[in-house]
Amino acid sequence: MKDLMRLKSLLSTDIEALLNQQVKKEAHSSALYLSMASWCDRNGFDGSASFFFKQSDEERRHQLKIYKYLLDMGATALSPEITNIKIEFGSFREIFEDALEQEISITQSFKNIAARCYKESDFVTLEFLNWFLKEQREEEYIARRALELFEVIGEQGTGHWDIDKTIASIKYSEE
Repeated sequence: MKDLMRLKSLLSTDIEALLNQQVKKEAHSSALYLSMASWCDRNGFDGSASFFFKQSDEERRHQLKIYKYLLDMGATALSPEITNIKIEFGSFREIFEDALEQEISITQSFKNIAARCYKESDFVTLEFLNWFLKEQREEEYIARRALELFEVIGEQGTGHWDIDKTIASIKYSEE
């Protein structure tokens, strides 16, 4: 039966494994952003808490999109176990540094999957991944702009308050 199911799958075992790993990475991102939202909320950064709640939800949607793609392609989608989520941060700035590092890591992961798809001539999955690659361009841009606020506004006086209020207004535009 397993061999028959593999024949029905349009994905190689390697691509299936990489996509399932990506599901786990997206779930981890979602949980990390939820933790960041909690930290911000506990420390009075309501605007940033709201920002990270939205980021968490977006990462969860990404996770489900990949999960559904695996199923649609006849593959086995695995529900990931998520552990070791950072819950304490040394500073308000550290949260945004960690967020940018997370987005860069996710972008690299998608690029690695895309490279593997190209190597295997899996152009269907490559086309599916193009949406995520474009999305990561936006995610990294927003993370970089958020972190740049610490330099532009500064952290002295009402700096953290101003940064917290400005976070929600960061938008990406292709124009």
